[in-house]
Amino acid sequence: MTKITFITVGKLKEQYFRDAVSEYTKRLSKYTKFEIIEIHDEPLSEKMSLAREQTILRKEGERILKNIKESGYVIITAISGTMLNSTAFAEKITKLALEGHSHIYFIIGGSLGLSLEVVERADFSLSFSKMTFPHQLMRVILAEQVYRAFRINNNEPYHK
Repeated sequence: MTKITFITVGKLKEQYFRDAVSEYTKRLSKYTKFEIIEIHDEPLSEKMSLAREQTILRKEGERILKNIKESGYVIITAISGTMLNSTAFAEKITKLALEGHSHIYFIIGGSLGLSLEVVERADFSLSFSKMTFPHQLMRVILAEQVYRAFRINNNEPYHK
């Protein structure tokens, strides 16, 4: 059974996001070992220097990388990544499992995105849109799409 881990920067602050992620966590438990690792996010200010932004990205990136096992397959969420429809995403998860990837990590960066080190560690970059989404909402969207992928892969009904 493939293990799925989300590594996310920051905590979910709003209860409605926590409720949604909790629901998908419960649903996913039928199909996979699923966990979420929340790493500490650095405090941001309205006007930061580029050097300060880079320091924040580096610190958050180090925390992300510490939680990834060397053998894990890493998928980052990024605007510049590859867009897949739900069926293609489901096929990708199946293909990874068939190739022997027993642990898939999905990385959701913080407000500033992901450090270069995390991007370089990624095996695949996934885009959900050319639009920017709040990282808290992205966690809900990603959880829903992973759940949908398992439904598709098990030939179970899902909303199109």
